[in-house]
Amino acid sequence: MASLSNQPSKKAIRSPGGSGSSAGSQGGTRNSSGQTVKFARRTSSGRYVSLSRDDLDMSGELSGDYMNYTVHIPPTPDNQPMDTSVAAKAEEQYVSNSLFTGGFNSVTRAHLMDKVIESEVSHPQMAGAKGSACSMPACDGKVMKDERGADITPCDCRFKICRDCFLDAQKETGLCPGCKEPYKGGEYDDDDVPDFSSGALSLPAPQDDSKADRRNMSMMKRNQTGEFDHNKWLFETKGTYGYGNAYWPQEDKYGDDGHDKFQGGMMESNDKPWKPLSRRLPIPQSIISPYRLLIVIRFVVLGFFLTWRIQHPNEEAIWLWLMSVMCEVWFAFSWILDQIPKLCPINRSTDLEVLREKFDMPSPSNPTGRSDLPGVDLFVSTADPDKEPPLVTANTILSILAVDYPVEKLACYISDDGGALLTFEAMAEAASFADLWVPFCRKHDIEPRNPETYFSMKGDPTKNKSRSDFVKDRRRVKREYDELKVRINGLPDSIRRRSDAFNAREEMKMLKQMRESGPGDPTEPIKVQKATWMADGTHWPGTWSVPAREHSKSDHAGILQVMLKPPSSDPLMGGKDDDNDKILELTDVDIRLPMFVYVSREKRPGYDHNKKAGAMNALVRASAVLSNGPFILNLDCDHYIYNCRAIREGMCFMMDRGGEDICYIQFPQRFEGIDPSDRYANHNTVFFDGNMRALDGVQGPVYVGTGCMFRRFALYGFDPPQADKLAPKTDSEMQSLTATDFDPDLDVNLLPKRFGNSTMLSESIPIAEFQGRPLADHPAVKYGRPPGALRPPREPLDAATVAEAVSVISCWYEDKTEWGDRVGWIYGSVTEDVVTGYRMHNRGWRSVYCITKRDAFRGSAPINLTDRLHQVLRWATGSVEIFFSRNNAFLASRRLKLLQRLGYINVGVYPFTSLFLIVYCFIPALSLLSGHFIVQNLDVKFLVYLLLITMCLIGLAILEVKWSGVELEQWWRNEQFWLISGTSAHLAAVVQGLLKVMAGIEISFTLTSKSAGDDNDDIYADLYIVKWTSLMIPPIVIAMVNIIAVVVAFSRTVYSSVPQWSKFIGGTFFSFWVLAHLYPFAKGLMGKRGKTPTIVYIWSGLIAITLSLLWVAVNPQQGSTTQASGGGGGSTFQFP
Repeated sequence: MASLSNQPSKKAIRSPGGSGSSAGSQGGTRNSSGQTVKFARRTSSGRYVSLSRDDLDMSGELSGDYMNYTVHIPPTPDNQPMDTSVAAKAEEQYVSNSLFTGGFNSVTRAHLMDKVIESEVSHPQMAGAKGSACSMPACDGKVMKDERGADITPCDCRFKICRDCFLDAQKETGLCPGCKEPYKGGEYDDDDVPDFSSGALSLPAPQDDSKADRRNMSMMKRNQTGEFDHNKWLFETKGTYGYGNAYWPQEDKYGDDGHDKFQGGMMESNDKPWKPLSRRLPIPQSIISPYRLLIVIRFVVLGFFLTWRIQHPNEEAIWLWLMSVMCEVWFAFSWILDQIPKLCPINRSTDLEVLREKFDMPSPSNPTGRSDLPGVDLFVSTADPDKEPPLVTANTILSILAVDYPVEKLACYISDDGGALLTFEAMAEAASFADLWVPFCRKHDIEPRNPETYFSMKGDPTKNKSRSDFVKDRRRVKREYDELKVRINGLPDSIRRRSDAFNAREEMKMLKQMRESGPGDPTEPIKVQKATWMADGTHWPGTWSVPAREHSKSDHAGILQVMLKPPSSDPLMGGKDDDNDKILELTDVDIRLPMFVYVSREKRPGYDHNKKAGAMNALVRASAVLSNGPFILNLDCDHYIYNCRAIREGMCFMMDRGGEDICYIQFPQRFEGIDPSDRYANHNTVFFDGNMRALDGVQGPVYVGTGCMFRRFALYGFDPPQADKLAPKTDSEMQSLTATDFDPDLDVNLLPKRFGNSTMLSESIPIAEFQGRPLADHPAVKYGRPPGALRPPREPLDAATVAEAVSVISCWYEDKTEWGDRVGWIYGSVTEDVVTGYRMHNRGWRSVYCITKRDAFRGSAPINLTDRLHQVLRWATGSVEIFFSRNNAFLASRRLKLLQRLGYINVGVYPFTSLFLIVYCFIPALSLLSGHFIVQNLDVKFLVYLLLITMCLIGLAILEVKWSGVELEQWWRNEQFWLISGTSAHLAAVVQGLLKVMAGIEISFTLTSKSAGDDNDDIYADLYIVKWTSLMIPPIVIAMVNIIAVVVAFSRTVYSSVPQWSKFIGGTFFSFWVLAHLYPFAKGLMGKRGKTPTIVYIWSGLIAITLSLLWVAVNPQQGSTTQASGGGGGSTFQFP
C-alpha cells in the first residue's frame, strides 16, 4: 500500500546512530509539527529514572523529579544484529506502554506507565501488562515480549534484559551483560511467532513432537551442503506443495461442513462464478401500487377540499374560518413534504457467505486465508462519566472488541471529551477483561457480546451450544464479570482515596521542607493543589476532581493512550501450555484483541471546541495517523453491537459492485428498556422503518447520529469518484495517487488549508480511498481495487506516529482549515449529524439503509416524559437552525435528487407545524365557547371531501403498516406523540430559533425541579418520575381549555330554552379528538401514584380560567345565538 502515496516507510526514515536518532529528528521528517517526544518512567520505589544511559536532558520542562530523554531509535540492520521486525515490535510495545500528552505550545510527552490500573493486567497487547523484570541493576524495566507475552531474550544465556538496556549495551560494548559474550545476530526465540508476510503457510510438524523436538528436527533436515532439505522435511511431515512454494492445505482443513470443504484443490476468486454481495428487493406491487394511487387520490381531494373551504367562508365567524383555513393549508403542505418522498420504498438483503468466499477464503495466492477486507475504525464518544456511567461505556467497548471481523483490521477509539481519570481507568479495566471475554465469545459463538445484556438474558443459555465445557466457562466468566462491575463501580471511591493519600503525602513533604528551610509562620496553612493521581503514582494530565489550571473540563492537555496495541497479522491460537493460571481452556481459539486507543483531545480557554462534532473530527484525524481504516463506524457510548456480524452486513454494500459512491451505511436505531406500551413513542418505528426505508429508494437515508458506517474518503469532503474522468492506468500495477487526483480543483499547496499541516494525515488520504474501493472481480466494476491488495500486514506503531496523533488532536490544529466546514463532521448545529449527511448527499454521494434480521445495534432511550421532551427539543432546535442556515435544502445543488430534496426540506420545516397545530387544538374549545363553527352551512360536497380524505388516510396507514412492518399501535403512538411534541418541544424550538436568528438571544429550556422514583425493583421506575419543565405548559393549557369548554357548552346547552345538541356533539367530538392525543401526556403527569406537583394544576387552572374569562369579556354571549337558525345544528358538525 505504500506505493499509493509518497509516504516513506518507517524503516526508510530512521537514521542510523545512537542518541542522535531521536524522535525530534523524526519529528522533522514524519511529524510536521516538529514535536519532540520525551520519555520518563516512575519506578516502583517512587523515583524517576530515564530509560537511556546517557544524553539525559534535565531541562526543566518536567518537574525536578523527572529525568528526560528523547526517543532512542534502533540502529539500522547494517550496524546492529537485532532483527528489524523484533526491533519494530519492541518499539511498538514500548510505545503502547506510554501515556502520550501534548498540545498547544507544549512538548509532546510520553509517560511510561508500569501500572495503568490497580488490578493485574495479563494480556500482552495491553499497556502495563505483567512481565519479567529487567536483570540489569537499578532498572525496573520489563523484558521485551512477543505476541504471546513470552520473554524475548537476545542472548543464548537467557539473560533477561529490557529493550533500552539492550540498546545501550549494543552501543557501548556489544556484549551481553550476563555472559559477557558478543550478541549473535538473528538468534532469538522468536521462532514461535510464524511469519506469514509472504502469504504462505508454514509446514506443520507431527502433532506428537514437543517444541524442542521440532526445533532439533528442523536443524537436522539439512543436506550435505548445509542447505535445508525440503524433500526430507516433506517426507517426515507428510506435507505437500502446491503452486510455487505455497503449502497446499488438506481438503478438510478449512470449512465446517461438507459444503465448505475444498473439492479438488483451491480456486482463485476470479475463477468462480460472480455473485453479488447485496440485492435490492422492491416492495410487492400489490402493496406499493395501491399505496401510490391513494397518495394521488388524497392529493387531488385535498386540492378540491381546500378550494371549497376558501370559496365558502363562515360569515358569522370569519376569524374562526380564517384560522382554520390557514391551518388546513399548512397541514396539507406538511403532508405533501412528508408523503411524497415515500413513493419509492425498498428492502435490501445481503449475502454474508459470498462475502466470506470473496475476502476470507484461502486460495493458491492466499493459502493462509488472510482476510482481504478493508479496515474499520470504530468511534465511541463520551463526555461526562456522571451522566454516562463508565460501566455502560465499558460494555459497549467489550461488544466492539468481540465483533466478528478480522481482528487485525479493527481499531477501536474512545473519545473522552471530559478528560476524566474515571473513564480512563474504566476503559483500562474493560480492556483487561477483554482478555477473557473476547476469546469466550469466539469459542462459544456468544450473542449478544455485551456482557451486561448477555448475562441478563432470560432463557436457556445452553441453547445451540455444542461444547461440553460451555456451562463451566460461562460460570467462570460470569464471576469475573461480576468482579469487573465491582471494580468499575468502586473506581470513584478508589481514585478519591488514592488521591487523598498522595495529596496528604505531598502536604507532609511540603511541611518538612518548610521546617528544614528555616523558621516560618507555623499558623500559615499549607497550600497544596488537590490533584488527581493515577495508579502509578503520577498526576493525571486531564480533568481533576478539584478543577485547577490546566486540569479542568475546558482546560487540559491532549491525552492519547494505546491501551491495546495492534495485534499480529495472523491468528494467535491459545493453548494449554500458554499459562497455567488461565481461567478458560482456549486451544484453537484466536486470543488476539483489536487495537484500542483512549483519546481525550486538548481543550484550552478561548477556543471553540464544537462539542461532539469537534470530538468526532479529532478522532478522524488521530485514527488517520494511527490506523487509517477506510471505513468509520461511530456509536454513542450507550449503543452497543447487538449483532456481531453487523460490520460484515454493511461491508456487503460498500464492497459490492457500484458501492464506490456510497458515503455511509445507516443502521436503524433499536432501544432497550422501553415500557411495553411505548407511551412516548421512544422506539420511533414509524421514522426508522417507514421514512428511512422510503428514502433508501431515492438517494439514501439521512444520517441520524449513531450506528452509521462512513466512508472515510467521503468525510474528507471529496466528491464521489467518477471512473470515466480519471486518467486510465498504463499498466496493471498500482499507481501512486495523491489527493488532487480526486479533486482537480484542489491545489497541492492548499492541502494544509483544507486538512491542516499534518503531512502524515494528507498522505493517508489516497491510501484510505484506494483501500475503500470495491473489489474489481467483475468487468462491470470500473472503479475497484485488485484482489489481495489488503492482505499485507500493517506497519507497527512508533513514537513519531503516536506523537503526530497527539499533535492533530490539539486545540489549535483546526485553525484556518476547513475542518467542520467542508471536512469531517459539520459545525454550527446541535444536530450535526443531519447536516453532515446532507452535505454528502449534496455533493452527489448516496447512502444505504441496512436493516438486518438481528438488530445491528441496541441502545437506551429516555422513557421519562420530561427527558423525552428535551430530547425532541434538541432535535427540533437543530432543524430550525438548519432552516435558517445555508444548509437549507432549498439552496441545494442539482446533485440532490428531487424527492431527497423534499425529504431534507421536511427536516427543516416540520417544527414550524407547531405554530399551526397549537392554534388548531384551540379551535374546538373556541367553537364550543362561542357557539360558532368553522363552516356556516353543511354541504354535501364538504361531507364527501371529508369522507374521501378520511378513507384515504386510513388506507395509507394500513398499506404503510404493511410495507414498513410497523404495528398499528405503534403508528397510533406516533400520532399521539406528534401532537404532544408539536404543542410543546417543537413550539419551544421555533421560538428559540427565531430569537437566535432575529435577536441573537440564546434560550435553553432546563429542568427546574426533580423528583426521584422510590421503587428500585421496577425497571420502568423512571417512567413515573415527574420533572417539572416549562415545556409542559402549552399541552396542559390546551387540555384544560378544552375540558372547560366542554363543561361550559354542556351547561349552556342544558339550560338553554332551545337546546342545540348537534352543535354540542360536533364540538365535543373535536375536543375529545384533541384530548385523546394528549392522553399519554396526561398519564405522564399523573406519575405512578398521582404525584404531580400541585403547582402544575394551579398554574394550568389559572391560565385556563383567565383565557375563558378573557373570551367572555371580548365576545359576550348574545341572546340571538341561542335561537335555532335555518342551518340547524347539523351544519356545525366537523370531522377532525
